[in-house]
Amino acid sequence: MRRLLRPLWILLALIFLLEAWLWDRVEPVIARIVALIPLPRLKKWFAESVAHLSPGATLLIFAVPFIILAPFNLVEAWLLMKKYFVSATLLIVLQKIVGVGIIAFVFDVTRDKLLRMNWFRRLYEFVIDLRARASEIVAPFKFAIAQWMARFRRRASPGFIRRLRRRMQASRSSS
Repeated sequence: MRRLLRPLWILLALIFLLEAWLWDRVEPVIARIVALIPLPRLKKWFAESVAHLSPGATLLIFAVPFIILAPFNLVEAWLLMKKYFVSATLLIVLQKIVGVGIIAFVFDVTRDKLLRMNWFRRLYEFVIDLRARASEIVAPFKFAIAQWMARFRRRASPGFIRRLRRRMQASRSSS
């Protein structure tokens, strides 16, 4: 039974790591965008507003970005059903970027209060542990791919790489 579930665990680990990878890659972009906002004053105001709230009320504040972003999932599903794939993809990417930025900002301000709730702290630690385990599961595959890529680069002459790129560009321009 355990053997049958291994592909499922690997798939879940890959999905989880993809989300984590996106989070890590999008964060610098969001940091640049946030730099345009008067963040220190906004963060100070927000922190002062949350400071007097209970952990439960702070949880409601933390949930607001999720509630605001939820309707976009319906729009994305509608766009996909109508076969507007480019629009759906752009909306998904935009929602991810905006969502990560807002949620990261709100979590940064509310983290200490949220972690006072035992169930939230356990959930937070579980997710952090899950990310570490997912990395462990996928590590051998990442290592194998890295080795394969290194062998490919060593074997491939610079001329071969140039010809391959030209062929790929020619096939893109002809289609």
